[in-house]
Amino acid sequence: MIALGSDHGGFPLKQHIKEYLDAHGLDYVDYGCADTTSCDYPVYAKAAAEAVASGKCERGIVICTTGVGISIAANKVKGVRCALCTDPYVAEMTRRHNDANMLAMGAGVVGPNLAERIVETFLTTEFEGGRHQRRVDLITDMEK
Repeated sequence: MIALGSDHGGFPLKQHIKEYLDAHGLDYVDYGCADTTSCDYPVYAKAAAEAVASGKCERGIVICTTGVGISIAANKVKGVRCALCTDPYVAEMTRRHNDANMLAMGAGVVGPNLAERIVETFLTTEFEGGRHQRRVDLITDMEK
């Protein structure tokens, strides 16, 4: 299960990602927003991030215009490691080395086709563990 969230600036790209997920038979919950009316991204970042942190959703995808604000907000939720990705390589490495459980994208930065490749890479790349687990544990310890 994938948690989705966006603000008004990310709404059109979120809708495109929903179509992509539907076409690939991937389940998701959309935590808002519902249209392009101006809204506050922290509300939707928090809802999606709490779903991931609680285990209700395995991963999350959040989108605003730049991806910066919504990623900062999502990372305030304990247990969330949200990475802002602008290309598939960054998405691959954040999964392999950081075990990121949420992906943030900027709708004003990446187009629909690139976003699909980023999402595919993020959802299919496994965490390597090993020495990277020690580093993820150090990050988790900072939340205590």
